[in-house]
Amino acid sequence: MATSSSIDGPSKPPSPLSFADYRYYWFARFTAVMATIAMVVVIGYQLYDTARSSYGMSIKEASFQLGLLGLVQFIPLAVLTPVAGWAADRFERRRVAIFSNMIDLTIAATLGWFTWTEGLTLPLLFTLAALHGVARVFSGPAMSAIAPNIVPPAVLPRAIAMSSIAWQSASVVGPAAGGLIYAVHPTSVYIFAAALLVLSAFTVSRVRPVLPPPAEVRRHPLREMVDGLQFVWTERFLLGTITLDLFAVILSGATAMLPVYARDILHTGSEGLGFLRAAPAVGAAIIALGLAWRPIERNVGVKMLWAVAAFGAGTVAFGLSTNFLLSLALLVVMGAADMFSVFVRGTLIQLNTPDHMRGRVSAASGLAISASNELGEMRAGAMAAVLGPVSAVVVGGVAAIGVTALWARIFPELRHARTFEARFDPAND
Repeated sequence: MATSSSIDGPSKPPSPLSFADYRYYWFARFTAVMATIAMVVVIGYQLYDTARSSYGMSIKEASFQLGLLGLVQFIPLAVLTPVAGWAADRFERRRVAIFSNMIDLTIAATLGWFTWTEGLTLPLLFTLAALHGVARVFSGPAMSAIAPNIVPPAVLPRAIAMSSIAWQSASVVGPAAGGLIYAVHPTSVYIFAAALLVLSAFTVSRVRPVLPPPAEVRRHPLREMVDGLQFVWTERFLLGTITLDLFAVILSGATAMLPVYARDILHTGSEGLGFLRAAPAVGAAIIALGLAWRPIERNVGVKMLWAVAAFGAGTVAFGLSTNFLLSLALLVVMGAADMFSVFVRGTLIQLNTPDHMRGRVSAASGLAISASNELGEMRAGAMAAVLGPVSAVVVGGVAAIGVTALWARIFPELRHARTFEARFDPAND
């Protein structure tokens, strides 16, 4: 006797977590992000504190050093992004992800040693921050390109939302844990990070091999790298989606100023910095949970634009706040708005890119995200050196709102995106 499943077809799994490979992938992402964000928070605080204490710099001068920290992380991203995208499309993607984990493990061990021996200097911190940029540039495209290969296309929007939950929940735990552990025993935070990176590398190795997609004709590596950039440039829809985040966050990024707010404006120290860094992830995790439970399906482009504008408005309010609890609440709102736009952008990119281009397009998207973060930190640091940290944050938030309005006009494709509507079937491209 035929069952209903044989007549109607197999039922869809209720969650991406019903796939063992995705569970391994999710946990590997969670542990790696928690480790690296804990390190990044502490590196920023150590650099600012070292500049103020050991080098005798003023608040404005030390704020500028935080801007330089963003710049030195961006340089390897800018140089190596085409290589990282090509690697994600040519090599087994798990191995590329594990390679990046090993770079970060080396950074954790080095920072742990020099923190313990009290040998930290600004040149050392800048060098290790740049090396972390190398790890990030290879990790992002490889990990992003794995997900579409281990779940069916129909499950991908929920898989992306749940991957964001891994990222955002780790972004809640990581900064708070990093700040608190550092306050108790500075070296221990790097031992904590190293253990998580080893666990992440082991877990991602449990995912089934994700082989590079076949190509009818293999071209020179440099030609394939250029192909990825040309694909993004000629697809106005993808170009508008990626560049919106790039310019909005370059102008409104306030993350670099958080050590300044924690130490000299809100007066909360490293413990407060951990909570300030975790607050946006709290809002993001709440939105990610909602989207995983009930993904949006209609008017996705307009909603993304409004989310970016809300992020800019929240940045303005945060910049003006001198109350710790109000600042935390505003950062939660900013994280929620950012998560909404990240979900829409990530789903649009994955579902509108053929699999053989996913690594390179993900690399281009990752470069835009990293450029927005790191160059945004540089912009904030340079502006803070002239205007002060509060004015740097407020002016940036206003500018981000303006960019959103401008992009809605020059990229009408974004306003007209009613659904995600994949043009490339990941199973058949």
